[in-house]
Parts: sequence; structure tokens; C-alpha cells
Amino acid sequence: MKINDTNIKKAIKYLNNNECIGIPTETVYGLAANAYSDKATKRIFKLKGRPADNPLIVHYYSVKDLEKDCETNNLFNKLYKSLSPGPITFILKLKKESKISKNVTNNKKTLGVRFPSHQTARILLKSLKYPLAAPSANISEGISPVTKDDVYDEFGEKIKFILEGGRSKVGIESTIISLVKKPQILRLGGLDISILSKKLKTNLKTKLHNKSNINSPGRGRIHYSPGIPIRLNAVKIKKDEAFILIKKKRENNKNYFYLSKTNNLMESVKNLYKTLRRIKKLGYKKIAVQTIPNRNFGLVINDRLLRASKK
Repeated sequence: MKINDTNIKKAIKYLNNNECIGIPTETVYGLAANAYSDKATKRIFKLKGRPADNPLIVHYYSVKDLEKDCETNNLFNKLYKSLSPGPITFILKLKKESKISKNVTNNKKTLGVRFPSHQTARILLKSLKYPLAAPSANISEGISPVTKDDVYDEFGEKIKFILEGGRSKVGIESTIISLVKKPQILRLGGLDISILSKKLKTNLKTKLHNKSNINSPGRGRIHYSPGIPIRLNAVKIKKDEAFILIKKKRENNKNYFYLSKTNNLMESVKNLYKTLRRIKKLGYKKIAVQTIPNRNFGLVINDRLLRASKK
């Protein structure tokens, strides 16, 4: 995809004026603002309706930039060299001299950081003198956006600019790993945790859906919801339900929505948010989902659907 220099310049202008803008990443689109600015980061929370105790992920161009704000360690260096830029977020210790706004961290001594691989995002970050706080560009608890149009559907004219970057290739948020003490997975996401386990030569523990002591984004009890009741592990659909399936069936049914043509879990996770948003736009009031295999990216799909189905 050709990068539009004019749009990059517009994005920089808005960000320098402490505005929030929509930006593309390989995972999902983010609602971005200057991570060093109290004024700018406060706007993120207000626009999203996000609880103040839910910290933000900060996006960097390089390790050199990161080292101004965080303490790195051997585990981070090992993972960074082979997996970044990409769909992984690291929880690291914050340096005392860091300029990161306390709004971003909820006054905690740790920070979630990542290095997006999307070319447009990288060009933007390289052009700035500060990192970007950028949670998903959606109203809190809702479906994350994977296109520029999705971001506009969420906010309309409330944000002044959305940087075009095509559809997000991964289509799901980043995997979050804490490297503060022992490595621990805090959120399943776009990087298969089996890859992390192999890199670190250990079986990683997961700490998901914890209501207390939130030090990582995306851990709220209710999240990723289309605002429609979701029934999991369905065998048959009820009247007026949309039915989400992994593998395409021979029968044609207008209420069937397929995440994959070939039972591919990676393709399915990529299409999850797009499918949920489409179902909502079509006016369905209920969603049923067939049983999703609880392995690899199926774990990620089940994680998102479980929290989306909470009442």
C-alpha cells in the first residue's frame, strides 16, 4: 500500500496539538495521542468512555526510544529481536525519569509497550518526538475496529482525523506478556503463545480475566462486545439468531456467518471482529456461535467471545 505523505503530515499536526486521531496497526486500529501529554491522554479516556484505572499501551518506533521510559531486561531483548515489530505487547518497569503521563499508567510503576509492524504506523512513529498511547479505537467494551470505516462508525466527527492504512492484517489485539518478574501471559492475542513458550523454553502461565490489580489493558470482565446477546457452543440456531461458524457448510442459510472457508483458526480470528460488526449492522438482535476448538488461535476466539457474552 502506498503511503500518503500528506496524510502523515496531517496526522503529525493533530498529534502535536494534543488531539486524538485514528491510526492503523497490523492488529487493530488505535485511538492515538501523545503519551507524554496529560491533556492528550485524558482525551483518549473521555472519547472511549474508558475507566481511568484501565492503563493504555504505548507504541514506540525503536528500543532506543523505549529506553527513555522503561527498563529493559534479557527476556525482553530476546523476544524483541525475534518477534518485534509485531503483535506483542511487553509489560516492563517504568523508569522514574520517564515522561509518560500518569493517565497512561494509572499511577503504576509498569508500562505496556509495543512496536507495531504496520508500515504507516512505523513511518508516523519515526516522525514524532514522543511515543503514542493508542488503545483500540472503539467505545469502551465494544468491538475493536479493523478498518478506517470502523473507526468512523465508532466516533464519527468526534475525532478530527483517521489515518488510512487498509484493513488490519492480524485483526485481533496484541498478545500481552509481563516481563516484570516471571514471564506471564496477561492477554491472548495476535501472537500464538506457543511461539513465546518456545522462545523462552518454558510453559508460560496465563493470568486472564482478573478483576483486581489491573496492570494490563484488555482485562475487563466485559469487553469486545457487539452489544448483542451471544450464546456460545450452539448446535442449532433459534429464531432470529445469527449463527457464527468456523467451517463453511454446503447448505445456504442467510443467517449463517462463516469465519473461515477451510476451518482455519488463524483466518477465523482475523475475521472475528469484522463478522461481529457486520452482524450488528444487519440488525440481528441475537448471536449464536458453534463450539470453537480450544487450541491455538481458537483460544483467542473463545477468550474474546466469552467476555463479549458476559451480561
